[in-house]
Amino acid sequence: MNMSREAMWLAVGFIGQLAFTGRFVLQWLYSEYKKRSVIPVSFWYLSIVGSLLLLAYAIYRADPVFIIGQSFGIVVYLRNLQLIAKQKPVKDEQPSA
Repeated sequence: MNMSREAMWLAVGFIGQLAFTGRFVLQWLYSEYKKRSVIPVSFWYLSIVGSLLLLAYAIYRADPVFIIGQSFGIVVYLRNLQLIAKQKPVKDEQPSA
């Protein structure tokens, strides 16, 4: 099956949005499991994946508002992973504020 260019970019956008939304579902379910509010490290990885895919889609659509918004988010997500990596014991979760 040959996917058109437009259909391929729509798929990128939808997959990015799915990953981005999935991080909230992950955080919610993980917090319910732990019976307290926590942000698992995988939240930040899903944030990066979703944000990069949405950034690619925004660039394709030439949407400057969307491009700036997704670009800034990637910086925040990467910084959070750096901070987590610097913690003495590497934990599966990070307490939320």
